[in-house]
Amino acid sequence: MSAHGDPIPMTARRSGPLRGEAVVPGDKSISHRALILGALAVGQTRISGLLEGQDVLDTAKAMRAFGAEVTHEAPGDWTVQGVGVGGFAEPADVIDCGNSGTGVRLIMGTMATSPVTATFTGDASLRKRPMGRVTDPLALFGTRAFGRQGGRLPMTLIGAADPAPVRYVVPVPSAQVKSAVLLAGLNAPGETVVIEREATRDHTERMLAGFGATLRIEEAPEGRAIVLTGQPELVAQTIAVPRDPSSAAFPVAAALIVEGSDVLVPGIGLNPTRAGLFTTLREMGADLVYENERDEGGEPVADLRARFSPAMTGIEVPPERAPSMIDEYPILAVVAAFASGPTMMRGIGELRVKESDRIAAMAAGLRACGAEVEEGEDWMIVHGLGAGGLPGGAACATHLDHRIAMSFLCAGLAAQKPVSVDDAGPIATSFPIFEGLMTALGAEFDRGDA
Repeated sequence: MSAHGDPIPMTARRSGPLRGEAVVPGDKSISHRALILGALAVGQTRISGLLEGQDVLDTAKAMRAFGAEVTHEAPGDWTVQGVGVGGFAEPADVIDCGNSGTGVRLIMGTMATSPVTATFTGDASLRKRPMGRVTDPLALFGTRAFGRQGGRLPMTLIGAADPAPVRYVVPVPSAQVKSAVLLAGLNAPGETVVIEREATRDHTERMLAGFGATLRIEEAPEGRAIVLTGQPELVAQTIAVPRDPSSAAFPVAAALIVEGSDVLVPGIGLNPTRAGLFTTLREMGADLVYENERDEGGEPVADLRARFSPAMTGIEVPPERAPSMIDEYPILAVVAAFASGPTMMRGIGELRVKESDRIAAMAAGLRACGAEVEEGEDWMIVHGLGAGGLPGGAACATHLDHRIAMSFLCAGLAAQKPVSVDDAGPIATSFPIFEGLMTALGAEFDRGDA
């Protein structure tokens, strides 16, 4: 079953050249954070370019449930009348975060230091995902959590009535955990310190500073320390959301593997904590060029031009790059199948606790398509077959995972035989215009099995 209705089987067939401009939606990570910090600010925050996928819409509903006034003004344009730090009201009903691990973990952090109680749930995929990685550090503030066995949803959080600031070393690289603790620290007196051994996406730090929080970065013996002064008055902002590099990954990758393609993807956020995929593709020999590089709203942005790249070769992806591209390994695995030689991906154990076990899902699907794949607990090797070399002809299970679905549909555009997915429905959580955007470029998709 799809996360939001009956399954939508879809098949991708070998296509002619993909050409044109692919205008992808706003960045999902920044969209979540803009709504949440807008709800904590004093005054009216105006947001343009907001991603209107289901994940973000669920976060908007949650902010309304906590008392903020969230209004959809026009496509991509939203306003949020905030309630101030510590101003959350107790929700009248269960908070349903759908498929969004980012949404539920950030919202848990945001309410954790307010004296309110909230119950969280999600779809079948989200209810399988572990929440202990967030609720454990939130307990240090005084928050109590009661969930299903294994720390899974549905889960009730009782916010700390008298929170204490914390010092927390994030055990594994996770922007969600880091952000949840920082958001909780907003309503705790004194300084909350979050230390990460490896840098992860820093949208939360950038946006907190933009809203007026006092925050500094220091070096600590354990790594990079983010020091946040609690109980600030956040000031409403005007935010232009850059376009999502994780969504851009799919038209870019498809252009690289489909013969004769030339696709421009404008206005993509190239925050260095998010752009690891594009660096990796260029190292593999991809014809991927940054045009019109600029800065928008404190984030580096460029237009990406991707052309068919038949001479790509496999590489070993540095494990320290994983946090900057953790969501992009499924589509990288597809590109690797069309490169020559092996592509080694290490340090990717986080993929096993995403919307699905993405290592297992990609390995199974690529093997069914005729590629040789090796895997371990936190690594995967894809042995590439060269341009046009993937046999295809498989039906791939998506496990309610939007990125698995889009990755295999991109594979089918360049494989020798069609590739189908059991359910394209979850794609709407992050990239609701994926099918229309790709077909406008020349992709051949059919609803139904191959």
